[in-house]
Amino acid sequence: MTVVAANTYAFEGLPDEVAAGLGPMRRGKVRDVIDLGDRLALVATDRLSAFDQVLGLVPHRGQILNQLSAWWFEGLADLVPPHIVAAVDPNVSIVEKCDPLPVEVVVRSRLTGTTSTSLWTRYESGRRRIDGIDFRDGMVKNDPLPRPVITPTTKARSGHDQPLSEADVISGGWVGAERWDQVRTVALELFDRGQQTAQAAGLVLVDTKYEFGIGPGDRLTLIDEVHTPDSSRFWRLATVESRRQAGLEPENLDKEIVRLAYAAAGYRGEGTPEPLSDTLAAETAAAYRQVFEVLTGAPLQPAPYPAESRIAAAVATSPHARRVGNGAR
Repeated sequence: MTVVAANTYAFEGLPDEVAAGLGPMRRGKVRDVIDLGDRLALVATDRLSAFDQVLGLVPHRGQILNQLSAWWFEGLADLVPPHIVAAVDPNVSIVEKCDPLPVEVVVRSRLTGTTSTSLWTRYESGRRRIDGIDFRDGMVKNDPLPRPVITPTTKARSGHDQPLSEADVISGGWVGAERWDQVRTVALELFDRGQQTAQAAGLVLVDTKYEFGIGPGDRLTLIDEVHTPDSSRFWRLATVESRRQAGLEPENLDKEIVRLAYAAAGYRGEGTPEPLSDTLAAETAAAYRQVFEVLTGAPLQPAPYPAESRIAAAVATSPHARRVGNGAR
């Protein structure tokens, strides 16, 4: 537990001594993963990562991403099976073990972004062929693309993900041609469904990242998270065109709030960033909450802090908890 603002707590992650009683744990940038044997417990923390670094804590970020992903997984299951088995706590999902594909599948519908791998940054530098896709001259930031495009990336355990073209994915042996054809078809279907759902809620789903794995029976499975304000870019629909015509950035309701603030302060990923300020953390938390509520149509019920004992108990008492010896936990 770490204090990030006056009288406001956030969940930094499970202490090692607490996790030790639950099962082997791997600590990622923003999620703690506990091996339960035949399944995994994904513990969504409030750690926020941008520019491939953890910048600080955003209150209730983990809960929002976990519960929103569970909501989306259910609504998208007719398109592709999800890895989720059960959400046993606002911050915890039990999931099937899958063999992850070694690439992330990014689907984009606009020429936008602030990081070094974004379409806009590379287009602005003069490039007109990006990730195997040709772009015309004369485009400006946030312009719509003729149709959604897929820009895969590698999955870096540390440092920056590296962009790939779809041809690179196949020729480099990252994913076989037949499997990749299945992945791209499903990814575009997921994105279309996501855009329709977002539009009905007064949002624009601009771009997003999907991760897939291979589950039992060689089944393509949607893993990680889906259509959250951490993995996706959401704009407020009502003001997109008026702000664009005025030369203003859209109303971002996602992690771009943080990236733009850091970029405005001169940081774009090189060197050590300043810690996330309380003010920026609170602004981000409010945006994430708004996305959750307009999409699901339900108010967020903030889970209590401190969160460590609640989360540990949820994992330990889950029917999927790791058991040893004669069946005792």
